[in-house]
Amino acid sequence: MSGEKVKVAIVGSTGYGGVELIRFLLGHPNVEIVSVISASSAGVPITDGFPHLSEIVTQNLDGVNPDEIAEKADVVFTATPSGVSSKLVPQLLEVGLKVIDLSGDFRIKDGATYEAWYKHEAPESKLLEQAVYGLSEIYGDDVRGKDLISNPGCYSTATLLGLIPALSAGWIDPSSIIIDAKSGVSGAGRGTSLTSHYAEINENFKAYKVNKHQHIPEIEQVLSNINGEPVIVTFTTHLVPMTRGIMSTMYAGMKEAHTEEEFVELYRQYYEGRSFVRVREAGKWPATKEVFCSNYCDIGFAVDERTGRVTIISVIDNVVKGAAGQAIQNLNLMMGWDETTGLKLSPVYP
Repeated sequence: MSGEKVKVAIVGSTGYGGVELIRFLLGHPNVEIVSVISASSAGVPITDGFPHLSEIVTQNLDGVNPDEIAEKADVVFTATPSGVSSKLVPQLLEVGLKVIDLSGDFRIKDGATYEAWYKHEAPESKLLEQAVYGLSEIYGDDVRGKDLISNPGCYSTATLLGLIPALSAGWIDPSSIIIDAKSGVSGAGRGTSLTSHYAEINENFKAYKVNKHQHIPEIEQVLSNINGEPVIVTFTTHLVPMTRGIMSTMYAGMKEAHTEEEFVELYRQYYEGRSFVRVREAGKWPATKEVFCSNYCDIGFAVDERTGRVTIISVIDNVVKGAAGQAIQNLNLMMGWDETTGLKLSPVYP
């Protein structure tokens, strides 16, 4: 593939993650989109569902046929619901394709844990072992040259990037971590339901899946690996009446006193050279609009000397850094390219 564009296919092109992959990959200098795929809409133009792509993406949607995909593509993004990828990905690997999976099917290494939280049959253990967890800023070196990448969840990305440096440095008590996370409605997907119904979400703000969100075991798995001992967190998710964005606000007891300036310095050193994490100065905190439609994660801090706790605020765009953007970042790492290729776009503001 040296000197040629890498040919990619996108399974699940009619979802928000899939269409966001299309938006970014159209501007990627090393990539050609050779197939946009939908099991439910094969044979119809993608513009039937997404008129904004008129005269930009002209091919009809293909069906899900691994052999046909392999004839066209080198790499496949699977932006499918959980429970679908676990069955499809083995077929794609079998025909020689590289896969970046945006579902949750390959994130949890223990099959029984996956089944308990996702309510689907787990993939084969050998595939769970093979899949590299693609939290790019933390495990980017592990992604290089691999054939199966499991793209992290959106909540998990914002939360883990916010916690890992402090946990790794031993500055916070892992038993004290409480996570208060909020997401825009696009995180619920494009399907219609009461969750995303305008009359239900407009001028409303509600918690959901309290203590039961499927990203909990994913967050705990990574934090436990970083900590060297099991970490259990309290994690509450909320739905906000906006389209895009996640704010993860994390609270943790400090093992010893540290200033906000010290946290800023710790995080800037930890993420040095990683272009998509931006650490705010002491006393300044990020907002979701400041990362809108971009692959950035912005992080800020507030130290409470009275309680001995630190508040860590992390924001991302859930459809980009929480899905399609990080998947492309993993493609870049997989192929040995600069990880910012095709992604270095400023946030959309206002």
